[in-house]
Parts: sequence; C-alpha cells; structure tokens
Amino acid sequence: MEVPSKIDDAAVLAFAIIGDRVEPTGKTKHTVRGKPMPLPAGLAICKYAADDGFYLFYCNDRWECMNDTLHATLDLAKRQAEHEFKGLEWSAL
Repeated sequence: MEVPSKIDDAAVLAFAIIGDRVEPTGKTKHTVRGKPMPLPAGLAICKYAADDGFYLFYCNDRWECMNDTLHATLDLAKRQAEHEFKGLEWSAL
C-alpha cells in the first residue's frame, strides 16, 4: 500500500498501516453519515499549509480520507490514534 505525499491537499507527515498486529481498543466510535465507519486501512497525520492544526486522517486502502480529527500538535494526533488502536507503528515520509 503506497502512501501518497498528500491526502486531500494536506502534506502527510506520519502514517501507520492498520494490519494484523493492530487492534482497535474500542474506546472510540466514528460514524460517517450516521453509520459506523469501517475499520480504516491506514492512519495518516497530515497538515494543510494554511492551517496550524494537525489532522489525523482515517483512510481506506486507497488512502482516501473517510474521517478525521483535528489536534493542536503532531504528538497529540499520535496519542489520539494510540488511544484508539493498540500496536501502531509510525513511519514518516
């Protein structure tokens, strides 16, 4: 699964693949249009050039964003992801 350098025009700073070693903690639930969001294939922490925040993107297997959360720092975005998923391994682009 090749990771793009940008998702929705936001620069990808870090990413994690949701593979066999990663387990949802069940501590959060995301919805899309009122329905439970499917398990993402990958997570990406991204930054828009004109925005101070860091976005945690929940992506499908084509690295299309299904949902996102906004955080003040890169570290807080990672902490949110690790609150939701056990066993994440982060990589940088």
